[in-house]
Amino acid sequence: MSDATANKRMIRIGMLTPSSNTVLEPVTTAMLSGLDDVSVHFSRFRVTAIGLDDAALAQFDDRAMLEAAGLLADAKVDVIAWNGTSAGWLGLDKDRRLCEKITAETGIAASTSVLSLFDIMRARGESRIGLVTPYTADVQEKIIARFADEGVDVAAEAHFGLRDNFSFATVSREQLAAAVEAVGQSAPQAISILCTNLAGAPLVDGLEKRFSIPIHDSIATTVWGALVAAGQPPSRVAGYGALFAEGAA
Repeated sequence: MSDATANKRMIRIGMLTPSSNTVLEPVTTAMLSGLDDVSVHFSRFRVTAIGLDDAALAQFDDRAMLEAAGLLADAKVDVIAWNGTSAGWLGLDKDRRLCEKITAETGIAASTSVLSLFDIMRARGESRIGLVTPYTADVQEKIIARFADEGVDVAAEAHFGLRDNFSFATVSREQLAAAVEAVGQSAPQAISILCTNLAGAPLVDGLEKRFSIPIHDSIATTVWGALVAAGQPPSRVAGYGALFAEGAA
């Protein structure tokens, strides 16, 4: 570590992570690797399957998430971000309440992937999007309905019909690119790759250049929102698409 780096105040970002997720930690670390005054720290809670049945929904009980947030607070992080997309089918109010509870219990600013996505879309005036997820049809339908509740129309969608959270990481780059191309045929204002266990973020820069459509990946929106909450310009992140190049906050 250089003397200049040692003299900087470190910005510590804490992230709540689904236990069976294998993508978001290495991707987030790579995205922030060029920021020598920012470190990222992860706390897991159990999530193994995504569905609308009671057992799957119970995984996102606030108590488990708040316990994990409390462990991050021990590391004196500057922000705690929920790096998951459950508000997509549970509704954005779930994430809004979670952020309020995290801050009330820890005194630390909180953000989430989905709330950040909607902040981005509203700032950019995007209300007609394409949607790519790994989820089953019933979860996808619920997400589309929840987005409509917030004034966002899903013009085209693609989903891979998967339930096991671990399996989402097995979706290939080629499959993701093909899904983005398919929903892009409807000429949406933007495309959301909604899932933090899909390896979309490293593809965004190339896909945006290929299809000339803004792409909002869920890991990227989490990083964007966490940086904003920590008082850092997102434009400090390079190589992950127009969202960061524009530096809009």
